[in-house]
Amino acid sequence: MKGLSLGLSSNVKLFLRWCRYNPITALGFAVVIGVGVLGLLAPLIAPYDPYALNPRDRMLGPSWEHLFGTGTMGEDIFSRVLYGARIDFGIGFGAVFIGLVVGSSVGVIAGYFGGKADEAAMRLMDMIAAFPGFILALAITGVLGPSIPNLIVAIAFVNIPVYARLMRSRFIVIRGSLYATAAQGIGASRWRILSWHLLPNSLTPIFVQSTLQFGWAILDAAGLSFLGLGVRLPAPEWGVMIGLGVPRIITGEWWISFFPGLAIAVTVMGFNLIGDGLQDLLDPKRR
Repeated sequence: MKGLSLGLSSNVKLFLRWCRYNPITALGFAVVIGVGVLGLLAPLIAPYDPYALNPRDRMLGPSWEHLFGTGTMGEDIFSRVLYGARIDFGIGFGAVFIGLVVGSSVGVIAGYFGGKADEAAMRLMDMIAAFPGFILALAITGVLGPSIPNLIVAIAFVNIPVYARLMRSRFIVIRGSLYATAAQGIGASRWRILSWHLLPNSLTPIFVQSTLQFGWAILDAAGLSFLGLGVRLPAPEWGVMIGLGVPRIITGEWWISFFPGLAIAVTVMGFNLIGDGLQDLLDPKRR
């Protein structure tokens, strides 16, 4: 336990030192963690019930009573933005996790075994990637129906080729490396070479890509919900809120869609900054 605590302490110090010399990336972590914490603490800090309607206070501008103003039915925008972080982060995590697991598995099989397995897997990935990602997700949610689980499945599905190609290309590079050859020479099984030597050395691009895909997953979820094919009312999802507010922009009620849109922009920017920073940290060639 003492050795573990010392190791964790050393890693924390290394991370803090790295953040000090990479302020832009540190800003990305701060933004993402901040938005995530606000979402987790939404039941404690939201001043109003996000589902409560009060027609008498409809479309009031930002004020001390309603920091982000109110919506078309008197709902408090600030409270709904806070709760929306919970929904959008959940969708992003689910979509990235499923896409990563399935796509990486396909890439490992294709890159490690090669031959017909590689050919079949990559042709399937080419077929999926031939369609624009958002259009394909739109078609999937149109067939499956609008719901959060279907939205996660659709976004995860279009991301599978990204992870499959990354993992395959990495395995092709390192499967003939000295440490893999040495492990094979001492009689290590294929499974041990795969799990102990090749896979751990293939995760750098996957980690980096996951942070970028998380931001794209939130954008896709908001876009599909905006079109009515994702999360549905009365759920306080950022894309749904933008959809409600867009028709009101021309009449001057800009805040209904502005603050949910700002939340999306800030969150996606945070994930992009983290992705760039992780690539610099985990890739020795860029240090």
